[in-house]
Amino acid sequence: MASAFGDHTARSRFREGLVIPAMPLALSAERVFDPVSQRAILRYYVDAGAGGIAVGVHSTQFAIREAPGFFENVLTFARDTVADWAQRKETRIVLIAGVCGKTRQAISEAQLARSLGYDAGLLSLSAYPQASVDELVEHVRTITREIPVIGFYLQTAVGGRRLPYEFWRRFAELDNTWGIKVAPFDRYATLDVMRGVADSGRANELALYTGNDDAIVTDLLTKYRPVGREQADQVGFVGGLLGHWGVWTKRAVELFDTCRDIAAGGSPVSHEILALGAHVTEMNAAVFDAANGFAGCLPGIHTVLERQGLMRSACCLDPNERLSPGQKDEIDRVIRAYPYLTDDDFVREHLTTWREER
Repeated sequence: MASAFGDHTARSRFREGLVIPAMPLALSAERVFDPVSQRAILRYYVDAGAGGIAVGVHSTQFAIREAPGFFENVLTFARDTVADWAQRKETRIVLIAGVCGKTRQAISEAQLARSLGYDAGLLSLSAYPQASVDELVEHVRTITREIPVIGFYLQTAVGGRRLPYEFWRRFAELDNTWGIKVAPFDRYATLDVMRGVADSGRANELALYTGNDDAIVTDLLTKYRPVGREQADQVGFVGGLLGHWGVWTKRAVELFDTCRDIAAGGSPVSHEILALGAHVTEMNAAVFDAANGFAGCLPGIHTVLERQGLMRSACCLDPNERLSPGQKDEIDRVIRAYPYLTDDDFVREHLTTWREER
């Protein structure tokens, strides 16, 4: 099946900047796929104003690849649900599939995603913890022959590896690369990516998306130009591809629009927007379980969605993956402290419709 919107339209929308939540996997209390809840979550993202959805990524749980056919079934279900709901709403959604593993596996996943109509692949490099820059670049080049690639700088706390400036500069020079999800949770590493893209000469062609859930507002407001290169193009983040935006998505869209207007207008950044950014980070710390090295990240996302009725269970595929001690209390605390960053009223208004089968 070809891409629903065509390469040019999807890439143009991606380049302009979108809110892209990473889809969590909906399971029953028995850890069986829950299509009603999964459908509701995807419809919620569309109605909240998301411009894209990422499926088969970390939030969807990498373990979906372990049961024969499950990875394909999840990608197919998400594609069909999003295509149907987006058509009803007369909108367009860019679909991104997670692609991981060593080259043979990554090729297979990229081919599958492309055959199902996904627009691009978010390429994880975690399978190559010791590979050289040359080896990593060749791996990426191979996958770009199968599907447009979005690079993924994943934080080391959840399986990523350090990726130097040299890699990102060379990545940016490759054909059929659309952009980079920058998620090392590290300002030094984030600047390595920005400098690499700036020095590649392709800053106008590649889109940077923040995946730094601890610095969402900071990233969306930051522009970078190498010192001594006043004629070089500025590099900045045009959107976000975030696990955190898989919850309270309506507020995420509003926050994104506010930050984009500030960045585009060139007006001074206020203390208020910086304070709001700190509140968002505090919300994320509770949901992602920063206090315990992100051990409760996925259960935290599920718990928020379960509270809202979008999920029937907060279970993960791994029965040992659960909220850390004290994490639920932290989630309760930040929800009480920052109700303006939640969208419970919006969900409550539409939940019955989103959970309908038709």
